[in-house]
Amino acid sequence: MVEPLLQLSGVNKSFGVVHVLHDVDFAVYPGQVTALVGDNGAGKSTLVKIIAGIYGRDSGDYRFEGKAVDVHGPRDVAGLGVEVVYQDLALCDNLDIVENMFLGREETTRFGLDEVSMETRARETLASLSVRTVKSVRQSVASLSGGQRQTVAIAKAVLWNSKVVLLDEPTAALGVAQTRQVLDLVRRLADRGLGVVLISHNMGDVLEVADRITALYLGRVAADVAAKDVTHGQIVELITAGRSGDLGIADSATAAV
Repeated sequence: MVEPLLQLSGVNKSFGVVHVLHDVDFAVYPGQVTALVGDNGAGKSTLVKIIAGIYGRDSGDYRFEGKAVDVHGPRDVAGLGVEVVYQDLALCDNLDIVENMFLGREETTRFGLDEVSMETRARETLASLSVRTVKSVRQSVASLSGGQRQTVAIAKAVLWNSKVVLLDEPTAALGVAQTRQVLDLVRRLADRGLGVVLISHNMGDVLEVADRITALYLGRVAADVAAKDVTHGQIVELITAGRSGDLGIADSATAAV
């Protein structure tokens, strides 16, 4: 078996008296797309923020490349090689593509910003991802389409030799052609050996690009299955009821009894 790049085991998280995550196990493998699915309130955002170092864990293990790691904030997670592309993208409309990709991590020389190096690296990163929809890396982000903005945000995440990339609803509000571009890019990331986490409500997108699917239900892992082994209907049932046939936490609990 391939060792996970990122592995959380027995994670619990509460906010006051509200227990949000219950003994959650979650793993991300190199060269695979793992879809994280669940209804609103299932705990997806909390789990992602724990992975990103925004929230701490009440209990449970956080391992990266097989080693237990201490995570005290987003900088620690970025240092491991984990990047998160949030749904709002966090891009600045008044800056161009290069300026956005290096925002907060600008390269400098003793004379000031190293514009040539940053522009070259930005162009090479987009080319390595086979992104051909962007005409110039000096385009203002404000002039980009939704699909182009998403590809820039993803390219920004992989620019720093990331090993794991989490994508939060990357195709939300995109048209058919733009969705196609983004899904192709998601698949290319995995083909390059990265571990990719796709958080999505679109089951069509999930079944098209995911290798594995982890379904959350009321803060618990309802199922962790190979995408090829489940149907669209079964995923919906796992999300809405926590079980589908012989899949799901309800049956596991019954079997344990």
